[in-house]
Amino acid sequence: MSSVIHVSASLGAGSTHGAGCVIGEGVRIGTGCRMGNCVVIHDGSVIGNDVRIDDHATLGKRPMKAANSATTRDQELPPLTVGDTCIVGTGVVLYRGAPIEATVLMADLSTVRENVTIGRGTIVGRGVTVENFCTIGRFCKLESESYLCAYSTLEDRVFIAPGVVTSNDNFVGRTPERFKHFKGVTVRKGGRIGAGSVTLPGIVVGEDGLVAAGSVVTRDVPARKIVVGAPARVWRDVPVEQLLENQGWVDS
Repeated sequence: MSSVIHVSASLGAGSTHGAGCVIGEGVRIGTGCRMGNCVVIHDGSVIGNDVRIDDHATLGKRPMKAANSATTRDQELPPLTVGDTCIVGTGVVLYRGAPIEATVLMADLSTVRENVTIGRGTIVGRGVTVENFCTIGRFCKLESESYLCAYSTLEDRVFIAPGVVTSNDNFVGRTPERFKHFKGVTVRKGGRIGAGSVTLPGIVVGEDGLVAAGSVVTRDVPARKIVVGAPARVWRDVPVEQLLENQGWVDS
C-alpha cells in the first residue's frame, strides 16, 4: 500500500512514514519524525521535530457543522500546529485550528477539536475528548475517557481524573435562550477533579481546589478546599503537603 505525499509537502531530515500515509498540500514536517501506517495529515499542517505519530491518526481535520450545532462555527481556521517531541497515539484526531505546544502526549483514540490550545507537557489520556473553544494550560493531566466541554479553561497543573464529565448548557439543548448562556468550566492553577464526577456549566474550581470522586459540582469550589457529595459541599481544607506550592515542581 503506497503513500500519497503532495509535491508541496516537506519532510525534514530523518523523518519516516509507514504504508498508506496521506500527506496533504503545504504540510511541513520537521526532522526526526516517525509516522506509522495510514496516517493522514491534512493541508497546511505544521509538525515540529522528533514527533511520533502512530497508526491511523488524523491531523488537521476540518470540523463538521450540523444544521443545529450550537458551538461549531463557519470560519476559516489556521493550520494545526504540533510542537516538538509530541506523541500522537493510534486513532487520534486533531482538528485544524489547534495550536499544540511541545512535549504533549495525546494518547490513543483521543480527540482535540478546533479552536483549542494545549500547553507544553500536558497529557491528554486515552479516549479523552476536548471540545472546541477550550484552553488547556501547561503540565495538565486529562486521564482516560474524561470529557472537557466547549468553552472550558484549564490553567497550569490541572488534574482531571478518569471518567470526569463537564457540561456547558443549563438548558440541556432546549429553547433558544440556551444560545445566550453557553459557558464551560474553569479550573484554576493546580485544581483537581476526581474520578467520575460531574461539573455543571459555568463552575469555577479555585486554585488548588479538589473535587472528590463521584461528586456533582453545582457551585464554585473555593481555593484550597475539598468538596464532596451530590451536590458537592465543602468538606475541609486541602492538606498543606498537597498544595501545588509544596511539590517542588519546576515549570520549564
